[in-house]
Amino acid sequence: MTHSSHPSAARSDSATGTLLVIVSAITFSTAGLFTKGVEAGAWEVIFWRGLAAAAFTSFWIVIRRTGRQQFGSMSPSGWAVGVVGALGTAAFIPAFKFTSIANVSLIYAISPLIAAMLAWIFIGERAQARTIAGCLGALAGVAIIVSGSLGEISLYGDMLALWMTFAMASIMVIYRKYPETPGAGPQVLQSLLLLPVAGLLGAPLAVAPVEILILIAFGLLFAIASVTLAEGAKRIASGQTALLSSLETPLAPLLAFFVFAEIPDSATWAGGALVLAAVLASIRPRQV
Repeated sequence: MTHSSHPSAARSDSATGTLLVIVSAITFSTAGLFTKGVEAGAWEVIFWRGLAAAAFTSFWIVIRRTGRQQFGSMSPSGWAVGVVGALGTAAFIPAFKFTSIANVSLIYAISPLIAAMLAWIFIGERAQARTIAGCLGALAGVAIIVSGSLGEISLYGDMLALWMTFAMASIMVIYRKYPETPGAGPQVLQSLLLLPVAGLLGAPLAVAPVEILILIAFGLLFAIASVTLAEGAKRIASGQTALLSSLETPLAPLLAFFVFAEIPDSATWAGGALVLAAVLASIRPRQV
């Protein structure tokens, strides 16, 4: 094998990584459609989606023969990811029931910036000036989005979305602090932790069979999105992963418009534009 073949292999690996992250972003953007597209309540959605996601992710672990790595050596940080992830999911699904898909997606878009600020505060990871500026701009955008929900039931949904965003940002910080933390194992754990809670607070067995099938598909897509993101992130730079993952933010409201004719209000448009500008500016590649 000649040395000249190495750049070609690297380009192929990068292209594969790029495609996987794009697939992940597109798949994640459908979460609101599945949640709002069924009559089942939030806890019922959490139960069936979590059960399916845990099953499919466990199957992936088995065929990859990484069970010992993912489950056998579950560290305290892995358990922390599972618990925090469960708390985030418990807010994520109900958020779609109370507010618009656009609001949830745009609020969630600030999670990488919140993670950078939390990492700066709690683990001493210095944040670049543009990251700090981006975080302040994104928070201002979220404040504008939330202001449009004042006095409405959607304010509750916005607060749930914000809670979920901080939970996901905390998980990012845990992985930065403890990079050896397994990825798939804690995802299975967070789903399993919620099953008894969802079973007690909801009525999963009362869900119509056709909706159960829809929610199983939701769980499968969530598992696919998680796996493709993890595999793609190994092949491309973290900045590129963040940039490609941000495709989820405009895609989700666009899908909501086409499927549910859900049109964001003026506060969401204004705040969303500020959020997107802040996120994209903070993760743009450096000039060399």
